[in-house]
Amino acid sequence: MIRLQNIEKVYRTNTIQTLALNSINLDIEKGEFLSVMGPSGCGKSTLLNIMGLLDVPSGGTINIDGQSTISFSDKELAKFRNQKLGFIFQSYHLINDLPVLDNVEVPLLYRNSTAKERKTLATAALEKVGLSNRMKHFPTQLSGGQRQRVAIARAIVGKPEVILADEPTGNLDSAMGNEIMDILLQLNRDDGTTIVMVTHDEFMAQKTHRLVRLFDGSQVQ
Repeated sequence: MIRLQNIEKVYRTNTIQTLALNSINLDIEKGEFLSVMGPSGCGKSTLLNIMGLLDVPSGGTINIDGQSTISFSDKELAKFRNQKLGFIFQSYHLINDLPVLDNVEVPLLYRNSTAKERKTLATAALEKVGLSNRMKHFPTQLSGGQRQRVAIARAIVGKPEVILADEPTGNLDSAMGNEIMDILLQLNRDDGTTIVMVTHDEFMAQKTHRLVRLFDGSQVQ
């Protein structure tokens, strides 16, 4: 599903050059649940952003579902992301002025779908994460765990083949973190969704199919 070949990422300023990723080679199979671990600043989020086509590597090639994305225009990248990828962030990134249902519908606004279709899909996604009774609430009226459930519903509403999750349990207590992890495991098991998760939590990582470790921008496991 995802193939990274010789990926490098270098950040440059007028006075300094920082190597964030160094020669990353990684194959992720369709339906796999992969964890990425490593100390802060080792390049985990950079790697996830490159997989998600939110950042451009300084070198190397990216293939997602058999398609090379290096030559895509910005418009083509946006369309590809919207159709193929779902994103879950540690800080939720919900729009506080919109009710839960409208937050979940946001990715569908960039597709040729009717208001009725968007509502139907968003309602189904919220039911899947156990929040059908919170559709009219605003994010500020929800707990952290509930907000992360909304973020998951938003990530899956367009039925992406890949979900990229950056510390999805990082802001939650252990009980709520386990609930969020159970939802991700169910999505992977029942829907066959490919999931790549960045985490600092060894316990959560051990629940996934495979673990990749980074250190100073290089893959060490």
